[in-house]
Amino acid sequence: MVTPTIRLRELGITLPALPAPAGNYVHVVRSGRLLFLAGKGVGPYSGKVGREVTTDQAYEYARCTGIMLLSAIAQELSSLDRVTRIVKVSGFVNAVPEFREHPRVINGCSDLLIEVFGERGRHARTAIGAGSTPDQIPLEIEMIVECADG
Repeated sequence: MVTPTIRLRELGITLPALPAPAGNYVHVVRSGRLLFLAGKGVGPYSGKVGREVTTDQAYEYARCTGIMLLSAIAQELSSLDRVTRIVKVSGFVNAVPEFREHPRVINGCSDLLIEVFGERGRHARTAIGAGSTPDQIPLEIEMIVECADG
């Protein structure tokens, strides 16, 4: 069986170290078998999608944000192989009011999760526009993940 750890290696992805939280919160809260991941975005990128940031660039930023979220999971569980299901992804796109491709942007994260976890990576999702984000990052994504006991 191909595990998430093997898939990461095959995809050439190295999980980065997590930065310290940017406020009074933690990266992950575990409640039973569920992990609630704090919202993440990637810097040093900034700007509104549909103005300074293209949809394709935002898709790549969402993929990079997904990698950062995987780092948070790995830090909490010691191994991505303990993930039993990606339950929910919520994406907030810092976009101009007339922007309409929010789902396409957040697909950057969703596509990554399916590449890494296969069917366990299929999830419920929200992709909405935001009037602004911290430091004007193009997007922020949070997740809920189910993991194995122990």
